Amino acid sequence: MKWLQFLTPVRSIDFKETHEMIAGVRSGEIILLDVRQPNEYKLSHIPGATLIPLPELSNRLGEIDPQKPILVY
Repeated sequence: MKWLQFLTPVRSIDFKETHEMIAGVRSGEIILLDVRQPNEYKLSHIPGATLIPLPELSNRLGEIDPQKPILVY
C-alpha cells in the first residue's frame, strides 16, 4: 500500500544541519528530493537534487531508492 510510507516518522532539520548533512556525504549516498514545482526548481535548486513535484510523488515513488536517506525540500 503506497500510503504506508506517509506513516513513517520523519524529522525536520534546519539549514545548518541540512548543509552539514549534504557536506558530510559523497554524491549519490543521499537523495535530495525537491518536491516543488518545475518553475521553482528551474529558478534555483540544490545541485544534484531530483525533482518530483509533490502532486506527482505518490505515482513516482518507484524512482526513489528506499535504502538511501532522503532529504526532502
